Amino acid sequence: MKKSLLLVLISLISITANAQELKQIIDQKADEIEEQVIEWRRHFHENPELSNREFGTAAYIADYLNELGLKVETEIAHTGVVAILKGGKPGPVIGLRADIDGLPVTERNELPFKSIATGMYQGKEVGVMHACGHDTHIAILMGVAKILTDMKDEIKGTVKFIFQPAEEGAPLGEEGGAELMVKEGVLENPDVDVIFGLHINDATPVGVITYRPEGIMASVNSYTIQVKGRQAHGSAPWNGVDPIVTAAQMINNIQTIVSRSMELTKQAAVVTVGVIEGGVRHNIIPESVKMEGTIRALDEDMRQLIFQRLKTIVQNTAESNGAEATLTIHDGYPITYNDPKLTSIMAPTLEEVANGNAIVMDAITGAEDFSFFQNEIPGLYFFVGAKVPDREPAGHHTPDFMLDERGMKLGVRAMSNLVVDYMNNVAGN
Repeated sequence: MKKSLLLVLISLISITANAQELKQIIDQKADEIEEQVIEWRRHFHENPELSNREFGTAAYIADYLNELGLKVETEIAHTGVVAILKGGKPGPVIGLRADIDGLPVTERNELPFKSIATGMYQGKEVGVMHACGHDTHIAILMGVAKILTDMKDEIKGTVKFIFQPAEEGAPLGEEGGAELMVKEGVLENPDVDVIFGLHINDATPVGVITYRPEGIMASVNSYTIQVKGRQAHGSAPWNGVDPIVTAAQMINNIQTIVSRSMELTKQAAVVTVGVIEGGVRHNIIPESVKMEGTIRALDEDMRQLIFQRLKTIVQNTAESNGAEATLTIHDGYPITYNDPKLTSIMAPTLEEVANGNAIVMDAITGAEDFSFFQNEIPGLYFFVGAKVPDREPAGHHTPDFMLDERGMKLGVRAMSNLVVDYMNNVAGN
């Protein structure tokens, strides 16, 4: 019995020593590759491409992954790139994901690598910018691929690097993003056991990681309401049915969904009307009005209740005014849900790489299609700080969005260490 216990202790000491040695190697290699990661980021920032149109981006990524000697697949979900690293020892399969698309935003700053790219969005020529940091996500994951490939003999399992297009949403009439990648089998062959993803953040200081178990980002659905009335002269509204008045009442009534129907001590929810269009002249009551909006929820039951209440309000408000109305709730993204068990296992890794600066955050009502991966397998999604010192954050998706590139190294270290620590936890020595 004593001999058996001694062997166990020796084994545990060996595992701990090996893990610490690998962490030191990761830190050293992250330091060595930081300048290259910044160069990659600047290349992608200067050459952004819109969702499902990331042809040059994908080719650049694939060329580098091929140079590393990885098994590379392209044209997944249109422009996605996937590479597989088989470690030198048996173990689980881990997915690492980076989104690669830019936004229809015209950049407004004087950076030497500022984007002047343009593209077509909904039939219009627009400026294109990495206004949400996806350029940093690509560069971080390329750095992780380099580090883990250099260490492949010590890797206990397989790593699947997933460079995903169209996180910001596929163009109208097209499929794309994580949902299409899942449909095309990106989590299979080999079957992925868990998946990790990150997002850079312009309001969080460099060196800080934020995360939370369970729902971290909201589900999202857009909706359209078509209100049909009867046109009349503006001086004689009794001769028509006013869709503008009907729409105004709908907007007021819609605001009661969250304030009166949601259990807000449980989770947050949002219903916003973002578009209202109707009428062409001051003295004509129009025949129709169109409205568009967004629905956000951090609880699936609350999400379904919002759908139900919205349908009831639209239908009954229209009927009370003698109008007709059609509501269409469009497909969206599920809740970005961090598996509690996986988060608990990996939280010490985030704490260690951030030197104790890993903070449990409040959930936010932004949305992420990383949630489609998490619907299939356990996943962990977290944020890495990159706030520019002495500068008020402009916010993501804005022309003045800017990041401190020093924040990327923590992303490289975090993703690399999550792989090694998870593999050690699952595979043992």
